[in-house]
Amino acid sequence: MPKPENTLPANAVPPRRRFLQTTIVGGVSAAMLPALAGARAMAAASPAPPEVGSFELDELTMADLEAAITSGKFTYQSLAKKYIARIEEIDRRGPAVNSVIELNPDALAIAQALDQERKAKGARGPLHGIPVLIKDNIDTADRMQTTAGSLALVGSRPAKDSFVAQKLREAGAVILGKTNLSEWANTRSSHSVSGWSGRGGLTRNPYALDRNPCGSSSGSGAATAANLCGLAVGTETDGSVVCPSSANGIVGIKPTLGLISRSGIVPIAHSQDTAGPMARTVRDAAILLSALAGADPRDSATAASDGKIAADYTRFLDPNGLRGARIGVARKYFGFSDSVDALMSGVMEEMKRQGAVLVDPADLETHGKFDDSEFLVLLYELKADLTAYLATRPDAAVHSLKDIIEFNERNKDKEMPHFLQDIFIKAEAKGPLTSKEYLDALEANHRLSRAEGIDALMDKFHLDAIMAPTGSPAWLTDLVNGDHSGGGSSNAAAVAGYPDITVPAGFIAGLPVGVSFFGRAWSEPVLLKIAYSFEQAIKARKPPKFLPTARVGTGL
Repeated sequence: MPKPENTLPANAVPPRRRFLQTTIVGGVSAAMLPALAGARAMAAASPAPPEVGSFELDELTMADLEAAITSGKFTYQSLAKKYIARIEEIDRRGPAVNSVIELNPDALAIAQALDQERKAKGARGPLHGIPVLIKDNIDTADRMQTTAGSLALVGSRPAKDSFVAQKLREAGAVILGKTNLSEWANTRSSHSVSGWSGRGGLTRNPYALDRNPCGSSSGSGAATAANLCGLAVGTETDGSVVCPSSANGIVGIKPTLGLISRSGIVPIAHSQDTAGPMARTVRDAAILLSALAGADPRDSATAASDGKIAADYTRFLDPNGLRGARIGVARKYFGFSDSVDALMSGVMEEMKRQGAVLVDPADLETHGKFDDSEFLVLLYELKADLTAYLATRPDAAVHSLKDIIEFNERNKDKEMPHFLQDIFIKAEAKGPLTSKEYLDALEANHRLSRAEGIDALMDKFHLDAIMAPTGSPAWLTDLVNGDHSGGGSSNAAAVAGYPDITVPAGFIAGLPVGVSFFGRAWSEPVLLKIAYSFEQAIKARKPPKFLPTARVGTGL
């Protein structure tokens, strides 16, 4: 999905908000009946789904896995073996979701050591021995590679773990492997195909294999949805945790900038980049957030988290969290799809029954006013931040954005068979971060999205959170024309650096759709309380069936 992490020409609709409009609508007119009849005929003629056997770990939560370990049903090593076998069965063969770009050759040995440690000392915590997949732009100083999906970084290995990998290892998690992604976190081209990388190929949506998993954390979203891991980690600049979470029917948390360190993550833009948890339940996402949060001297943005990090985010989960919560409905993020609007209307009625107070409409007065400045800032920061990161990879074949552009041209048949690199070229033409154009755009971003945006709206209506549809159902993957998208709600929280949580809200033609809750900086506890209560009331999560195509015309 969504391009850049959000980088389109300034006069274009920002990619994170160009979601495919669906054709399943309520109140069908007589003139539309022949078309719908044709759609139903096509659905009936669709090929049968590939045979996928049952999997005993399907939909198991962290609590379920812990209970199975305690009972002796599983060991950590047997868990890792089962997930690896499932990856071979349905990710590399069978439906060929293609979400995992590389497995950790040491995963089983690590799991065995954690089994021994548990027997000797007990578990370190809820992530002890849990197989976790992380996106292939997150450094690991082990036998795996970190390439951001690009052939330009193949053969080069980081000398040091990222903060995220370090925190996972400290928590006792088993880093099972790396997930595929939209190459360079979907920031190379304004005509990209989300989920495709030169190194990893194309990731498919497990709900309908011809649909897109959304970018750029496509592999993390698809793998989590398909039950190929206990948990996963993605990264976001604008939409790349929440969109693939929504499109793949899982929970995604884009935290406040600085809650999780970015050190050792291939960057796009330091004013918006962050890692975030991706899980099948809000509780599991909160467990992972607890493990990943922390200050890091290698990332100055984390200094602001002092005194604002919770040791355990699960303590904020309340099944009655909607009761009395004042939630603003950001209507300007609606309207891109009749079917999505209808779905949102239904879940909002349920939220009211649960005691939520919906302020409708509650729109940012600055809605749409920072689209151009966002893109401009990302161009400047991409050039500077990538060069700074590549300095930590001296054995790589590329050392600057210019080098990457030239590498892609030399390897055009492998790196650019479907789309080119116009965003990279625009970014390379920009000057240093001392440029007035950049500084003015950055100031506008922060003012319009924060003080005059989210904060002003929440003050005006005394809100606990703001809600909007995360995006549309997954669009058809198109290797010729690139992504097709029409709407989404990630940009305000992304530009502000504020938290955003997406939770499954329902299905359209068998494709998942999520709802986003976002708010002030460091408001993760409030958002988790609301998101958990919503999840418990709606219970929308359903595992994928790996259908060849969506069942268009068969209803919601």
